[in-house]
Amino acid sequence: MPVDPNVLVGHSGSDDAAVYRLSDDAALVLTVDFFTPIVDDPYDFGRVAATNSLSDVYAMGGRPVVALNIAGFPEGSIPPDVLGEIIRGGADVARAAGVSIVGGHTVNDPEVKYGLSVVGFIHPLRVVRNAGARAGDALILTKPIGTGVLATALKAGKLSEEKTRALVSSMTLLNREAAEYMLLHEPHACTDITGFGLIGHANEMAEGSDVTIVIHSAQVPLLDGARECVERGFVPGGSKNTQKFLTPRISIAPSVDATTQTLLFDAQTSGGLLVAVAPMHAPAFLAELKPNHPQAAIVGEVVAKRDVSIVVD
Repeated sequence: MPVDPNVLVGHSGSDDAAVYRLSDDAALVLTVDFFTPIVDDPYDFGRVAATNSLSDVYAMGGRPVVALNIAGFPEGSIPPDVLGEIIRGGADVARAAGVSIVGGHTVNDPEVKYGLSVVGFIHPLRVVRNAGARAGDALILTKPIGTGVLATALKAGKLSEEKTRALVSSMTLLNREAAEYMLLHEPHACTDITGFGLIGHANEMAEGSDVTIVIHSAQVPLLDGARECVERGFVPGGSKNTQKFLTPRISIAPSVDATTQTLLFDAQTSGGLLVAVAPMHAPAFLAELKPNHPQAAIVGEVVAKRDVSIVVD
């Protein structure tokens, strides 16, 4: 297949978005993401979906500028104003991010779906990929995990209003400022934590970088109520599949309890950034994150390649 030399990042790896060079000083970052409702409120669903879609551009170190709506909606069975609320939620998030929604497309679909196709800008020499972590790097996670189990409890009608608000607040927190601060500290690698959970996306980073990543489970921030949701059985099917697939390929200390293990594989929606930086940069980066990402934490480190890609202690 012919290869365009201006395609700086394509589908050959596990990167979060594609990058296409326009000139020596400018490149486009391109991504698309959409999914079925994760919360009940249509407006909040639109906000969550839009925040999630924009995140891939931030994970590459880019600045999103324009987007297109993508929606599936059943004709006749749901009032059309529900779709209007979803799109309004997406538009409000885009506006807050400085992104212009310039159009889109909707199809008749028996199941509601929504998201964005996003285009951003980046300097060709400042692309942050998920393959590039170096032995000695510190790993910083900018948001707590647990959105998958909390959303599963919400769908079952078993999540309190307070925890629902906290869930939505986490999923609608843009990774914009985290990405801006990241770029000030010479990041070696970055990815956002979404459907494959913290372990799944860390594994992609480790394998792409030819290193091993050590996750300190006690340092991983959790959303309030996440442990309780696991203990009550509210675990997404996708999380179970990822855990089953990856467990034989990683090393987990016997002291890490089953609930914690499940949460490390929990499928996230609009999760935080996982950033590999030199240890000398980690304290300042973390301090800058704290005002808007109060649960950001150093959750692990990168070491030389071992016989497994992930070690959990």
